[in-house]
Amino acid sequence: EASKIIEGVYTGDDMLGVDGNKYPVPVNYSSKSKMVQGDKLKLTIEGSGRMLYKQISPIERETKIGLLTKEKEKFQVIADGKTYDVLTAAVTHFKAEIGDNVTVIVPAGKEATFAAIDSVLPKS
Repeated sequence: EASKIIEGVYTGDDMLGVDGNKYPVPVNYSSKSKMVQGDKLKLTIEGSGRMLYKQISPIERETKIGLLTKEKEKFQVIADGKTYDVLTAAVTHFKAEIGDNVTVIVPAGKEATFAAIDSVLPKS
């Protein structure tokens, strides 16, 4: 059974393949890998249908400090006057709570709607 390889760009939820299709990226992989919008990925779809992702080219990043909030069942971080969506899986992984200060990773110098949680800052 032949494998199919597709490269694409991470959108914050999915990978947008060079073929124009969207492919779901497992949230545990994207949160543990601290992926941000614009990272390049390679997807291998095995003959059995199993999907394996690999981060092949991270985009240039910058780190910001922000406040974890929740709006309409979505976790968000407000940093430098901008609001970024963050993965619930990352909030759970870091045991973060609403009102915590967190560091997030975003694409450097680019507009983004999504951020990756890097760490939870200790409460002072």
